[in-house]
Amino acid sequence: MIVLEGQGVTLADVIRVARDGAVVTLGPTARERMRKARETVDRLARSDEAVYGLTTALGANTGRAIPPGELAAYQERAIRARAVGVGARLATDAVRAMMFARLAGMAVGGSGISPAVFDTLLAMLNAAVHPVVPGKGSIGVADLAPLSHMALPLLAEGSAEYRGEILPAAEALSRAGLAPVAFAAKDGLALISSNAASVGCAALALHDAIAALDALNVAAALAFEAFRANLSPLDPRVQAARPAPGQREVAARLTALLEGSALWSRGAARRVQDPVSFRCVTQVHGAVFAAAWSAREQIELELNSAADSPLVLPESGEMLSNGNFHVPGLALAFDAFGIGLAQAAAASVERCLKLFSPAFSDLPLQLTRHGPMHSGFATVQKTLTALYNEIRHAANPASLDFLPVSEAVEDHAPMTPHAIAKSVVIADNLCYLAAIELLTAAQAIDLRGLDPDTLGRGAKAAYDAVRKAVPTLDVDRPIGPDIEAIERLVAAGAIGNEGIGLR
Repeated sequence: MIVLEGQGVTLADVIRVARDGAVVTLGPTARERMRKARETVDRLARSDEAVYGLTTALGANTGRAIPPGELAAYQERAIRARAVGVGARLATDAVRAMMFARLAGMAVGGSGISPAVFDTLLAMLNAAVHPVVPGKGSIGVADLAPLSHMALPLLAEGSAEYRGEILPAAEALSRAGLAPVAFAAKDGLALISSNAASVGCAALALHDAIAALDALNVAAALAFEAFRANLSPLDPRVQAARPAPGQREVAARLTALLEGSALWSRGAARRVQDPVSFRCVTQVHGAVFAAAWSAREQIELELNSAADSPLVLPESGEMLSNGNFHVPGLALAFDAFGIGLAQAAAASVERCLKLFSPAFSDLPLQLTRHGPMHSGFATVQKTLTALYNEIRHAANPASLDFLPVSEAVEDHAPMTPHAIAKSVVIADNLCYLAAIELLTAAQAIDLRGLDPDTLGRGAKAAYDAVRKAVPTLDVDRPIGPDIEAIERLVAAGAIGNEGIGLR
């Protein structure tokens, strides 16, 4: 069980809730803090004070008074009016991550949500009633559209998934033994004044991209064996001489994968100095892991923050308009992470190309022993190029492309959802690149006639996994199915599942 107390929520908690179905509850300290915040909301709702989103309207209508008798109805209309999402619905794990992220944010105590509304959303999560949420519509200045779709079932509106079936929300609630809830003043805004959709999806995307990156660590280690690379770049003294973030961790990971390898013997390497794509794996992958850690910090900051506008301050009895719903830090972190992943992808492609080339590898051209009458791995270069092209395109920054909206009141946006979504595209393609590099390295090892028992511990495990799934390429055959078979192993975590992680 995960207990929300308004602090200490981690990325790992999001994964447990989203994918493992962990039960969530609200702790007593958080409940008391939320109760006091709600008292402040109720008091100000009865006053004649102008408060954004409580007694005055939203967006382009900012400052226009809401009649006292309309405060609750306005919140319901605000949800309906902002349910403008389109496109394919978010996957179930993404919806669960979003629901959990919003609950965690409201538990901090700055939203002033009504306890009954909070408890109903929490009950929906624990009962696996998952709102149908279209994937497109947010610009990252609070995820208004996706969170509105998330909130509709609380009013018995919209649709929801329950036990694998898409149902009208009212029916889904009924089957789960739940009932809709009436909104009070500020409740609608409390649900949607957040970037919980971005934060939840970011946690899932980062987790999966890190797994794909570590599969590249394993592939690189096997490529070292296949190339007969010089391992001096992994020397701890080399790493200590330039202790860049992430670099020593990657060096330690590669060293562990190559434990027991014959390459550690003096004179085992073919070259005094290898191409940069081999020599600088720790520098390239280390920088990407450092970017991942930065992204994790941004995610966990949001999970444990009150990013509401207006922010409820029960200590002083105030509600303050602010910009904490704006998350350029998260968008920038994912833009940087995507660029880093593209750098790692480019190096992986180059290692494969070097192994295909007799001038670099001292192996037969295109890794076939049958000469020019067979193609071997030749056409795999096109697949490598196509994958890298998609990665390179997805690595372009998203955070710079926005337009002003709401009569130019909202004249800046970080486009956070797109910055995060791009990393999913990159990670999917990285799994294929890792699969191709593993196949390439295994083929090169076989052509060299190396005894698998001379490989490093982790490298041998990867080689054995590849060869259990796919035989050595002798006469030409379709290689696409081979790549798919190894990609499935990579995506399932069967290769590279003991990685550096997010520490």
